[in-house]
Amino acid sequence: MEQRFSVRVYYEDTDCMGLVYHANYLKYLERARTEFIAAIGPSVVEWADRNVMFPVYSINITFKFPARLGDRLVVISDTSQTSPYRLTFKQRIEREGDDKVIVEASVDIVCTDLKGNLRDFPKLGAEQRG
Repeated sequence: MEQRFSVRVYYEDTDCMGLVYHANYLKYLERARTEFIAAIGPSVVEWADRNVMFPVYSINITFKFPARLGDRLVVISDTSQTSPYRLTFKQRIEREGDDKVIVEASVDIVCTDLKGNLRDFPKLGAEQRG
């Protein structure tokens, strides 16, 4: 199930050349993953209240084209479960308007309890709300 998350590039996101500083793309990807989880079930805050966390295990990111001050971007995310305790997000950031691909990323998250112990991924979906 593909999800879309919109981002506007502000001055604080850019470097001295007016381009998005590379580390800020990680923030955009994180926000999109957080919203993705909330859209299909409890929010990450609600999961934490249930002793469930979703830390990042690994990231593979390719910077294809720079985003600039004032650009409107969209983060497109999709997931696949790759083990009982790991979920892979395939994400890309595109510039709205011309759909230019800015960044492509593969992000593995794992499911742990609050102490960091691996646990099986809960079923994510609307039936988990409550």
